[in-house]
Amino acid sequence: MATIFGVHGPREVPVYQGKACRTISEENGKTFWLANVELASKRGCYVFGVRAGKGYTPGYVGKATKNFKQEVFAPHKLNRYQQFLADYLKGTPVLFFLVAPTKKGAPNAVHIGELEDFLIQAAVKVNPDLQNVKGTKSAEWGIQGVLRGGQGKPGHGPKEFRRLLKF
Repeated sequence: MATIFGVHGPREVPVYQGKACRTISEENGKTFWLANVELASKRGCYVFGVRAGKGYTPGYVGKATKNFKQEVFAPHKLNRYQQFLADYLKGTPVLFFLVAPTKKGAPNAVHIGELEDFLIQAAVKVNPDLQNVKGTKSAEWGIQGVLRGGQGKPGHGPKEFRRLLKF
């Protein structure tokens, strides 16, 4: 049976705005959870990023197998967020949550881990400077004209293959 994750976000992350930079403190994390109580006890994956202009840039992908409240603003995660924010003078920090469905028992931790791996690979394509340490190395193979196959217009074969697998 497939695990279908629900998407919640973007949710703005409160920051301390200093004269030279902005930071996210533990207090900002507490403020965030007061405004997003419905997500605090949920499990799944999350993506921290910045909204600027009409787009988003991912900065860190994480998973929460216990609950989001325990994981998202942990000290080592705040450190990653600060490093990411140091490169962005403008933009609003945001979080997206991919919430595992809740039925009997705990959500499937294997599916949460697989989703995290997928999200890291997708995010590193958008932002090669993603703050994640693990899982950011791109696969060393590709399919010409289909996936990681270099530049150029794909021929008839690759186009039809993409149609076959709905890429």
